[in-house]
Amino acid sequence: MHKELKQLSQNLTRLIGRTIALAFLFVVLVVGTRDVLAQEFPQHDLRVETIAENLDVPWAIAFAPDGRIFVTERTGALQVIEDDSLQNAPVLKLDVGGAEGGLLGLTLDPNFEENHYLYLYYTYSEFLSTYNRVSRFTESNNSVSDELVLIDKIPGAAIHDGGRIKFSPDGKLYITTGDAANMLLAQNLDSLAGKILRINPDGTIPHDNPFADSPVYSYGHRNPQGLDWEPTSGILVATEHGPSGDKGFARDEINIISAGKNYGWPEITGDEEDPKYVSPIFHTGDVAWAPSGAAFYDGNRIPDLKGKFLVANLRGVHLHAFEIDTTQGKILSEQSLFSGTFGRLRDVHINDGYIYLLTSNQDGRGSPRQNDDRILKVMPLNQGLQKETQEETCSAGLELVIKASNGNPACVKPATKLKLIERGWARN
Repeated sequence: MHKELKQLSQNLTRLIGRTIALAFLFVVLVVGTRDVLAQEFPQHDLRVETIAENLDVPWAIAFAPDGRIFVTERTGALQVIEDDSLQNAPVLKLDVGGAEGGLLGLTLDPNFEENHYLYLYYTYSEFLSTYNRVSRFTESNNSVSDELVLIDKIPGAAIHDGGRIKFSPDGKLYITTGDAANMLLAQNLDSLAGKILRINPDGTIPHDNPFADSPVYSYGHRNPQGLDWEPTSGILVATEHGPSGDKGFARDEINIISAGKNYGWPEITGDEEDPKYVSPIFHTGDVAWAPSGAAFYDGNRIPDLKGKFLVANLRGVHLHAFEIDTTQGKILSEQSLFSGTFGRLRDVHINDGYIYLLTSNQDGRGSPRQNDDRILKVMPLNQGLQKETQEETCSAGLELVIKASNGNPACVKPATKLKLIERGWARN
């Protein structure tokens, strides 16, 4: 009897131990799931969460007023994230050129809520030639149709296709184009290659462009892939890839862009100067960063980055933050964020005070990690750990809603609020 009781006690002890172990494992799996998809950076007081993964070389991202997120994949798919979930099928699939070309730039019309226009920059093949074009499409209930080609036959190649498109504060559409591996085209005003272009939303040429009847805004560029306007001064700043054997190596650039100016490629690079050309306000010297998308941080959630020019770097595998005096054309300070942590970064976008990054580790030049490529969301460190206790307030003209998916507040236009509530995506 004594032996039986002892054996029963041992069995019970083992059972309790296993139960505790399983319970602990359950807690780790459930509670820790979010932490697996997030990383903390106490030195910057930041937290980075993954909001989408297993993307195929994402290139550009745009946010609709109703909360949907559109993202291009270089292989030709336009994807949408709705209610915090990547949809099963793309809303559009294009037959695109390969290598560095493909489905690249994306932006939504400033009046997207009313007209549902979205704009795409993509590469295509025609017989033995490669070109890029910018087209306007109409979106309706996650379906995209009615292509209207705005500007066509931009020279393309396996490399140097540019591809960033963005609306300026004055409502014009700006387009960055590469030299299509023919450096002489950058200096040719009759070519659309190696330029920053400026057109109206309908594809017509603005009357105040610097060259009559031409979409060319600036020229002498090698391969610009990022641009944005400093919020206070309205001055345009752009990133540009430097040479990679042709005319030297590295010397990636940050440029202040002015109408009608010549930025020197391939005549000057780096510290070289010539009164006929505009020199960069910053270059990377002998270290290649391959800067891509860029944006001025105009939010309030991350005060340390307020007003800084954020640059996503491919080869440099980090996000760089510049403090720029745009009126004087000077770099006041700079810092590197997330160096080597997420691999190659293709784009950076600001929405509602958060920073969104696109990785590009599947593009043939990176080292893909599990579940690459991804969309990352950068937020204050303490926001990821606890719900904000202060009452959310909205700017004039916006109204507060609570997202049905996660209970987070959001400020939207009154018309958007009605649509979100009707669809069940939000509540008062």
